[in-house]
Amino acid sequence: MRISVDPEQCYGSGDCVHRAPSVFTQVGGLGAVIPGREHDVDAPRVREAAEGCPSAAITIARTEAEGVRG
Repeated sequence: MRISVDPEQCYGSGDCVHRAPSVFTQVGGLGAVIPGREHDVDAPRVREAAEGCPSAAITIARTEAEGVRG
Protein backbone atom coordinates (compact mmCIF):
# COMPACT_ATOMS: atom_id res chain seq x y z
CA MET A 1 0.00 0.00 0.00
CA ARG A 2 1.14 3.51 -0.74
CA ILE A 3 0.02 6.87 0.65
CA SER A 4 -0.05 9.94 -1.56
CA VAL A 5 -1.33 13.51 -1.41
CA ASP A 6 -2.61 15.17 -4.58
CA PRO A 7 -1.19 18.72 -4.51
CA GLU A 8 -3.77 19.84 -7.06
CA GLN A 9 -6.58 18.84 -4.71
CA CYS A 10 -5.03 19.78 -1.35
CA TYR A 11 -5.82 23.24 -0.02
CA GLY A 12 -3.51 23.08 3.00
CA SER A 13 -5.83 22.66 5.97
CA GLY A 14 -3.09 20.79 7.83
CA ASP A 15 -5.49 18.19 9.23
CA CYS A 16 -3.28 15.34 8.00
CA VAL A 17 -0.26 16.73 9.86
CA HIS A 18 -2.27 17.08 13.07
CA ARG A 19 -3.73 13.56 12.77
CA ALA A 20 -0.58 11.68 11.70
CA PRO A 21 2.52 13.86 12.16
CA SER A 22 4.86 10.89 11.80
CA VAL A 23 3.74 10.44 8.17
CA PHE A 24 2.53 13.83 6.91
CA THR A 25 4.13 17.27 6.67
CA GLN A 26 3.40 20.50 4.85
CA VAL A 27 5.52 21.73 1.95
CA GLY A 28 4.75 25.13 0.53
CA GLY A 29 1.60 25.21 2.63
CA LEU A 30 0.23 21.95 1.18
CA GLY A 31 0.05 18.51 2.73
CA ALA A 32 2.72 15.99 1.73
CA VAL A 33 3.92 12.56 2.76
CA ILE A 34 7.27 12.63 4.53
CA PRO A 35 9.87 11.07 2.21
CA GLY A 36 10.37 7.41 3.11
CA ARG A 37 6.98 7.14 4.83
CA GLU A 38 4.91 6.47 1.69
CA HIS A 39 4.23 2.88 2.76
CA ASP A 40 3.43 3.52 6.44
CA VAL A 41 -0.29 2.89 5.98
CA ASP A 42 -0.53 1.20 9.38
CA ALA A 43 1.07 4.09 11.27
CA PRO A 44 -1.30 5.47 13.89
CA ARG A 45 -4.11 7.61 12.46
CA VAL A 46 -3.03 7.51 8.79
CA ARG A 47 -6.33 6.04 7.61
CA GLU A 48 -8.18 8.52 9.82
CA ALA A 49 -6.21 11.36 8.16
CA ALA A 50 -7.12 10.05 4.71
CA GLU A 51 -10.79 9.61 5.54
CA GLY A 52 -11.00 12.97 7.29
CA CYS A 53 -9.12 15.04 4.71
CA PRO A 54 -11.49 17.95 3.96
CA SER A 55 -10.29 18.19 0.36
CA ALA A 56 -10.13 14.39 -0.18
CA ALA A 57 -6.53 14.80 -1.37
CA ILE A 58 -5.07 11.75 0.41
CA THR A 59 -5.07 8.40 -1.34
CA ILE A 60 -4.13 4.99 0.04
CA ALA A 61 -3.72 2.53 -2.81
CA ARG A 62 -2.22 -0.87 -3.52
CA THR A 63 1.11 -0.87 -5.28
CA GLU A 64 1.60 -2.87 -8.47
CA ALA A 65 3.79 -5.33 -6.59
CA GLU A 66 0.90 -6.18 -4.27
CA GLY A 67 -1.47 -6.98 -7.09
CA VAL A 68 -5.17 -7.45 -6.62
CA ARG A 69 -6.34 -9.50 -3.69
CA GLY A 70 -9.72 -11.08 -3.70
